[in-house]
Amino acid sequence: MKNLTITVDDSVLEWARVEAARRGTSVSRMVGDFMAEMKQREDTYERAYLAWRTDERTWQGGVGAAEKEARSAQLVRAGGQNGKNNPSDKKEQA
Repeated sequence: MKNLTITVDDSVLEWARVEAARRGTSVSRMVGDFMAEMKQREDTYERAYLAWRTDERTWQGGVGAAEKEARSAQLVRAGGQNGKNNPSDKKEQA
């Protein structure tokens, strides 16, 4: 673990000391926890953003396998509803 020196206004330092005492911790630990939380939030945001960008490229780049399969299934269902390729129609005709 490394040390860090920061410069803050006197009023901010006083608030930080009171807040740290209220939380039962030190100013140093409180600042370290704050920075770790900000890093985690930034990492989470970055992962979500990259996932969104990846999804966007997929749908902009053309139809993927899942979309083709879904469209194919729709066509088969539509054909079955119109009487095409429906096995029950063949039984009725026989």
